[in-house]
Amino acid sequence: MAVHTSGGLGTADALVRLSHLVQHVFADVAREHDLTSQQLQLVCVLLAEPLGMTRLSRLMHLERSSMTGLVDRVEKRRLVARAADPADRRAWRVALTEEGARLATRAHDDVVARLDTLVGRLEPDDRDRLTSAVALILAEDGHGRPASVRGRLD
Repeated sequence: MAVHTSGGLGTADALVRLSHLVQHVFADVAREHDLTSQQLQLVCVLLAEPLGMTRLSRLMHLERSSMTGLVDRVEKRRLVARAADPADRRAWRVALTEEGARLATRAHDDVVARLDTLVGRLEPDDRDRLTSAVALILAEDGHGRPASVRGRLD
């Protein structure tokens, strides 16, 4: 059964409400894994590859000092580890530990499953159109530049 109703929402309002819904799913999963939403975002971003602090700050839209504090807290839980960047000994790269990778993978899978359930009400063609539309939106960062988002759930 296809659901074809805008509920009186404009496109921007619908996107904002959808964003809030996804954020709530993300926050619920984070809580279940004893993480904050930012901590979950950090470990999921790092699933793709270890990253430098500057790159992480840009991806997560955090000031470097805030990023340092976030990494400190996750490092204390032994979910990430810092190492000198081989290309620049003054810089640090952050990588998941084995425990961090296991937790990030489980949490990522939980988020994906919940989001799949949400879109499960849509007909397959509607899901495909939604995926295509979102991919187009994400292909640019809003300023006409290619999006710089990498990793998973970032």
